[in-house]
Amino acid sequence: MNTITKAAAAHGPSSASADTRHTMALTLVISLFFAWGLTYGLLDVLNKHFQQTLSVSRMESALLQTCYFGAYLLVAIPSGLFVNRYGYRRGILLGLALFSVGALLFVPATDAGRFGPFLFALFVLASGAACLETAANPFVTLLGAKEGGARRLNLAQAFTGLGSFIGPIIGGLFFFQHGTSFASNAVPVKITYVAIAVAVTLLAIAFSRARFPDVEPAESRTQFSEAAVPLWKEATFMASVVAQFFYFSAQVGIAAFFINYATEHWRGLAVHSAAFMLSAGMTSFTVGRFVSTILMRKVTPASLLAMYGTICIALCVIVVVGIPTVSVVALIAVFFFESIMFPTIFALGVQDLGHRTRRAASFQVMALFGGALAPLAMGAVADRFGIALAYLIPIGCFSIVLAFALYGGHRRARP
Repeated sequence: MNTITKAAAAHGPSSASADTRHTMALTLVISLFFAWGLTYGLLDVLNKHFQQTLSVSRMESALLQTCYFGAYLLVAIPSGLFVNRYGYRRGILLGLALFSVGALLFVPATDAGRFGPFLFALFVLASGAACLETAANPFVTLLGAKEGGARRLNLAQAFTGLGSFIGPIIGGLFFFQHGTSFASNAVPVKITYVAIAVAVTLLAIAFSRARFPDVEPAESRTQFSEAAVPLWKEATFMASVVAQFFYFSAQVGIAAFFINYATEHWRGLAVHSAAFMLSAGMTSFTVGRFVSTILMRKVTPASLLAMYGTICIALCVIVVVGIPTVSVVALIAVFFFESIMFPTIFALGVQDLGHRTRRAASFQVMALFGGALAPLAMGAVADRFGIALAYLIPIGCFSIVLAFALYGGHRRARP
């Protein structure tokens, strides 16, 4: 708030009003990050929940992640076109509408008691999340000075981690407390998603009435030569899309089978306790984003990304070795060091793209489709060779992230 006060004194009432709008907009947009983080945290608990209550295999349960993040592949580009034409506010409102409808579809899915309707409900909900991410991520980077874009996005994404932390707690408290039959656990699942739908609807009302700062003129003030360069010729941007694909493959795969891994490598650990342990991992994830946002004042985002990528590879090696208890602790630690990867790759990738940021953002969000494929691959490996060896896949993914940080990230970071 001191920064805002100083800016107001230097530039007058109009500057103070603009700063207030930026602060209000950032606050509202951060609430979106929390909302989709919550549903993401619940997704990993549902994975194990449906293995128990609907007797699906680990590979079949991974279809939850496939449908959820498959929506990102199909919806990201159309969402980007919508946002490009109608602006960030309408893009956010469209995303909230789809999000709410998807949550409400859990009611008929629960009544049907079959796996397929849940997959469809998650696809619709994730379509809303993809639309929200396409609009919200670049919007946050524009709400202030260019050089602070990565820090702002890491701060906003920290609330995704907070939602992901609360999700497993809700699942652990309510989804596993009534035996393993589907009927006995149906009501808690239904109530949880109806509550999400109500909260998202209230958010939509708040967004429809809020006054957002006008960032359009700043985006349009670009040189003609810049506009003539197609995105596919932007080497760092293209590298960031590849890195984003592999990073999110690792993130989703690690979380999807965390409960399976923990119960197998921590003697006597109950399933609901493993869900709480997943929540501890999400706590580590959230703390990592807040701490790393502070560190970025002293360390360049690309350097921190390279450091964290190296540590994640080392920790995953311990996970693959499968040391009882120790490997579970190492897996929890991975959450801390992967925390900055999505927002940092995103910010480095879209930096200096001017009015092309919206289109670039849609490709970044589309890259999250990696989250649909990695759980299937890891599930297949786990079913055949054991859950520990499935974590070889995240090692390869983090290696790609490290390569981006060392080359593409530092190239973008140069003045």
